[in-house]
Amino acid sequence: MNQTEKPYVIGLDLGGTNSVFGIVDAEANVIAEVSVKTRGHNDNAQQYVDDCVVELRKIIDQVGGIEKIRAMGIGAPNGNYYNGCIEFAPNLAWAHEIVPLAKMFSDALGIPAALTNDANAAAIGEMTYGAAKGMKNFIMITLGTGVGSGIVVNGQMVYGSDGMAGELGHVIVERDGRECGCGRKGCLETYCSATGIARTAREILQKTNRPTVLRDTPIDEVDGLAITLAARKGDPVALEIFEYTGTILGRACADFATFNSPEAFIFFGGLSKAGDLIMDPIRRAYDENVLKIYRGKAKMLLSQLDDAKAAVLGASALGWELAMHNA
Repeated sequence: MNQTEKPYVIGLDLGGTNSVFGIVDAEANVIAEVSVKTRGHNDNAQQYVDDCVVELRKIIDQVGGIEKIRAMGIGAPNGNYYNGCIEFAPNLAWAHEIVPLAKMFSDALGIPAALTNDANAAAIGEMTYGAAKGMKNFIMITLGTGVGSGIVVNGQMVYGSDGMAGELGHVIVERDGRECGCGRKGCLETYCSATGIARTAREILQKTNRPTVLRDTPIDEVDGLAITLAARKGDPVALEIFEYTGTILGRACADFATFNSPEAFIFFGGLSKAGDLIMDPIRRAYDENVLKIYRGKAKMLLSQLDDAKAAVLGASALGWELAMHNA
């Protein structure tokens, strides 16, 4: 069948909290979308795939059935572009080992599937359709359940020798600091992810008596949104949390600049929606810490693509690439 007969691909943005599926046409229009909780599924990868396929078939039927789908692209934590596997993903209970997810979805749906790191997928989407359009050197930082990154050098994604390059969320920013799901201590994502900022808030609430509207929320329910809303009302503790988080992230980006002298850092994901609350301290810390030869060169930008769209479109681009290769 040609592209007219099979006009769509599936893009999957597999996040630590939600898995968002989009059916995408060749002009990058998301025709239909469905979301499935990533956690649960009896902590079993096959059960996850089975549960996803049940929901996915509902939107596949909306576009005329599986015969209209050419391929599937997946962006996933610890996704290996070379072998189509998720490898030892710390935030996914059903993927603590090596899971051949591309093959599992391919077998379940009867279409070819390819997989890459979720942040790489977001970077591909941003480079193709968003703030990084036309850029050859940039770093995408995804601030979700964890901290991911996609690194583009000379217009190409950096995959490394084994498909696993670019895990900047697991660069240690505090030696012997907070325990990370990856087994190390002090990783960037333990401070600057959505879970990291909530962790900072809980530490302050538990260890001090400082007045804050955050105390009006049960401590286990204090999350990035609650902190953002409090900060926008001028709550001093919430503002301090953003200053602390943004400073750590800005310093880390100053270090990251040394290996590809990027045109821009592009921030994507839930925490980036706090806007200037997080971006202002990032910019300040970056400017104060970056090597002089890089100062004033890199832009600090927010993603131009809404919500999961960048990652879904980036994942779908993998699907189109695979479809063309198999044509």
